[in-house]
Amino acid sequence: MARRNSPQGGDTARNKGARPASADPRRRVRSDAATLSGELFPDLEPSPSTSPFRKEQEGYDDSFREHGEIEENPSVGSRNGNPASKQLLKFLVGMLLLPVCLILTESFLQAFAASVHSGLLANRSFGCFAAGLLIFGILFAVVPRKTLMLPYVFGHEVTHALWVKLFGGTVANRFHVSLEGGHVLTDRVNTWIILSPYFFPIYSVLAATLYGVLALSARLIDRFHEGSHLTAGVDSLRWILFLMLGLTLAFHLVFTFLLITKGQPDLHYGGTFFSLTVIYLINLMIITALLLATSRSRICEDYWASLVTNSTDFLELCGRAAAWLVVWIQDFRTGLGY
Repeated sequence: MARRNSPQGGDTARNKGARPASADPRRRVRSDAATLSGELFPDLEPSPSTSPFRKEQEGYDDSFREHGEIEENPSVGSRNGNPASKQLLKFLVGMLLLPVCLILTESFLQAFAASVHSGLLANRSFGCFAAGLLIFGILFAVVPRKTLMLPYVFGHEVTHALWVKLFGGTVANRFHVSLEGGHVLTDRVNTWIILSPYFFPIYSVLAATLYGVLALSARLIDRFHEGSHLTAGVDSLRWILFLMLGLTLAFHLVFTFLLITKGQPDLHYGGTFFSLTVIYLINLMIITALLLATSRSRICEDYWASLVTNSTDFLELCGRAAAWLVVWIQDFRTGLGY
């Protein structure tokens, strides 16, 4: 959630030792995953007097709330235009993305059914991926929640920081992660930075990146050193990659779902409907890509064909609905004597 500081000072002026918002335009991006840990895992609820978040708060605007917000200097926020108009625009964008979600979901389900029919369950890569899902399910049932919460909060904050860097922003040194909460301070905030932890599975990306670097290095060594066969060795370890992808992606999806169902203030920044649409759409695309990567090439061709067919069917449906609406309006006007 984004809330501008009051130009008159308000609570900030009454807080001892706190600098005015205009003195430091940095904004605090706090992990709502950690904020809601008290709701998801009651044993983690922090004490107001001992919270590291309060200790880190010294020297900054003390009007930061305890339930995950982004504070911004009014001089910075004023350049962003009317918040209400932005919310409306993003809601309309979310409405336009809704048919895309429906088409991609239908195409994914068709591809998954075709893959299972073609022997997906017997595919080694998918088997390793499914094993990773199963391992996470066991860990989630056996391991204490606070043990899983700490790496999630860490990944959540690192993702915020990474996307700040991608958008050319600066992350302050006050990077804080603990069982009681987490936050980063940055000079740049936008919808993608706020939502990034919900659609960017950082541990899955890390696993894929490490394997990619290893595979590329092996190929370069084999190319310049005769008799080297590192590529074959790395390819034989691909099952580990899919195992880790299954484990980390399940970790990402489960915690994302749990936190969203608890009502995340992060979602309010760009509008809840728009935020949920974007999160669902990008996560669906990631899952679809993994399905196609573990399926036969024919399934990929069928997927693109079904995507075109479903899009065409949807457009035809919209055309029939528009034609029916025009006829209904004409009949209605005729009935009124126009």
